[in-house]
Amino acid sequence: MNISQLLMVVWARRWTVIAMVIFGLVVALAVSFLLPPRFRAETTVVIDYKSLDPVSGIMQPAQALPGFLSTQFDIIQSHRVALKVVRKLRLSDNPVARQEFLEATAGKGSIEDWLADLLLDKLDVIPTRDSSVISIRYTSQDPQFAAIIADAFAKAYIDTSLELRVAPARDTAIWFDEQIKTLRENLGNAQARLSAYQREKGFSATDERLDVESSRLNELSAQMVNAQASASDATSRLNQLNDFIARGADPANLPDMLANPLVQSMKAQLTQSEARLDVASSQLGANHPELQKLRADVATQRQKIKDEIANVAAGIKNSKAVAERRLAELQQAVASQKARMLNINKGRDDMSVLIKEVENAQRALDAANSRFTQENLQSRSSQANVMILSAAVPPLSPRFPKLILNIPLGVLGGLFLGINLALLREVLDRRIRSPDDLKDLLVIPVLGVFERRGKLGHARRRLWARRKLLRAPGAA
Repeated sequence: MNISQLLMVVWARRWTVIAMVIFGLVVALAVSFLLPPRFRAETTVVIDYKSLDPVSGIMQPAQALPGFLSTQFDIIQSHRVALKVVRKLRLSDNPVARQEFLEATAGKGSIEDWLADLLLDKLDVIPTRDSSVISIRYTSQDPQFAAIIADAFAKAYIDTSLELRVAPARDTAIWFDEQIKTLRENLGNAQARLSAYQREKGFSATDERLDVESSRLNELSAQMVNAQASASDATSRLNQLNDFIARGADPANLPDMLANPLVQSMKAQLTQSEARLDVASSQLGANHPELQKLRADVATQRQKIKDEIANVAAGIKNSKAVAERRLAELQQAVASQKARMLNINKGRDDMSVLIKEVENAQRALDAANSRFTQENLQSRSSQANVMILSAAVPPLSPRFPKLILNIPLGVLGGLFLGINLALLREVLDRRIRSPDDLKDLLVIPVLGVFERRGKLGHARRRLWARRKLLRAPGAA
């Protein structure tokens, strides 16, 4: 069916279309005058999602705006916020509301929950594009009541947002308070173990005995090195003496003998006495008393020199024994001092572990105290990140119904319904209204058309003749 056929059908059944237009107009007028008016009040709130934290004073990280705002919409439309509105306005105390509740539920359930659901049915939350402003709209037959409910929802939402921030902080503060008691007890136990160990081992946190013992070990080590050198020297001297004796050499030529002033003095006296003996031997007889005396003195001096050499040799042997004994004593003292230092180091290591336990317990307690203070302050916060931008004002004109809008809608609706009804009637009762209809129905060419006279008939003939001329073979 082309446009021309459609217009013919509509014109042929124009009274049906006109009747439906009138029906739509009547319905629009009835709706406008019979239905009770509905007023819509609007309250806008702004969310400061990049505000400073009221406790720490630092900038809070920006939340993902779409997801964050969606969460706020759900909070506003939650049953919890609606219950706050009901309780704050004491709607459940209204006798009319109680009567309606009894009639609707037969007294089953809670009147507050029932009223909260009713309020949510007429509540709309509208976001502002690319903004953190939210519009809270409520529709009611009473403009004053609509404004009151819209403002009540905004305030209840602010209170709920604050509760959602404060309640977790309060629970966390209570948990940290309990943990602080345990951490304080752990710190006391660690300090008690450290004090007991210090009393048992004689250590202190600023113990300087390790430095003293280290100095003593260094001193003993130096003495042991000197003793080793002395023992080596004494051994060398003794070996040299034994070598002289083994070779039958005169021990008086030993370096120790040559360096001994007493032996050298006695050898000088012996030389003088031998010189006097030689002089006396050339002048006196062999049995002269003076000569005998000189000979006895020389023999005595020689024996003294031998005795002194023997004493020096014995001293060399004795010095070796003394040096070895001193070296052994120093080696034992060094080993004992090392063992003592190892014991001190072990004790200090054990004490360091205990000190670390005390420090860790103290740090844990300090961290818990810091978090407890922060969460406790946040749990007492009275500042929300939501503020009312504009309060609701009782609307002067109803949102629905609007006569100036309902009449055009009624006419358009009636026209649409009338056209469809006309087409439906045409389908159920198909009639020939143009040559095209006859051609489509019989599938044969139309030879001629008889039309009534008049302007409309003349116009149709001209239209039909033009179309026929265009369809003729050989037409340009």
